[in-house]
Amino acid sequence: MVHYYLTENEQLRELTSHQSGCWVSMVAPNEEELQLISKQCTLDVDVLRAALDTDERSRIDTDEGYSMVLVNIPTVEEQSDKELYSTIPFSIVLVRDTIITVCSEDSPVIRAFEQGKVREFNTKMKSRFILQFLYKIAALYLQYLRNVDKKSEEVEAKLHKSTQNRELIELLKLEKSLVYFTTALRSNETVLEKLLRTELIKKYPEDAVLLEDVIVENKQAIEMANIYSGILSGMMDAFASVISNNLNIVMKVLAIITIVMAIPTMIFSAYGMNVNMSGMPFTQSVWAFPIIIVISVALSLMAILIISKIKMFK
Repeated sequence: MVHYYLTENEQLRELTSHQSGCWVSMVAPNEEELQLISKQCTLDVDVLRAALDTDERSRIDTDEGYSMVLVNIPTVEEQSDKELYSTIPFSIVLVRDTIITVCSEDSPVIRAFEQGKVREFNTKMKSRFILQFLYKIAALYLQYLRNVDKKSEEVEAKLHKSTQNRELIELLKLEKSLVYFTTALRSNETVLEKLLRTELIKKYPEDAVLLEDVIVENKQAIEMANIYSGILSGMMDAFASVISNNLNIVMKVLAIITIVMAIPTMIFSAYGMNVNMSGMPFTQSVWAFPIIIVISVALSLMAILIISKIKMFK
């Protein structure tokens, strides 16, 4: 899918075709769209394909006629009513007076710009364009990291009474998301540091503060990811022990019930055998059945008392 946008009179307007100074937004483009933009901008199609490779690393690529900033942005997908977080490549390509963004799927970052929700956004200000996108990407990482932290707290509340592995698997998925985030953020940090050192983008005085803000936001996201990852690792170890302990308690209760129920079972089994009963107590009494019941209950209660005395319930 390809959309063309141009800022006119401080308003973002969608175009029907490519124009000078426009922004070309490519989201999950097909081969025909890739070839079209490649021809319109006189650009190697492989440059556009770079962001569609999920294994592509963050980098800055400059060559004759174009410059590309490729970073990883956070994404979320639904699986069995659960949100799974990961990262995907996102590229910003500068070709003369045109800016091209390429991503394999839609993102809140792209939608925010397309819907005009970003202040002072102008398709003709290339340096600010790149920095604003990088800032929004760092901010989205922070938002998703807070979501991960919130979900881990919800899972923690369930784990206190759990005897199953389902909650631990949820924590494992969250920790996996944090690993993706940490790796991507560190790669993005390398790109930001290179932007700071090189002359890839013109550093206007008003953009210098924005670049510093981008670096600060990215560093904050890295710190948060590291902290949450450490917390999750410790939590998983602790609650693996909790689940094991909860299971032990269940097994202990079942063992106690088995012991207590074994007493009347043995008594009734003895009286139920098809043998000469002359030697069995109470066999000739009309009160034999209630007496045996009372004795069985009394012995069971005595067993419970003994078990409680030796603290098997605790």
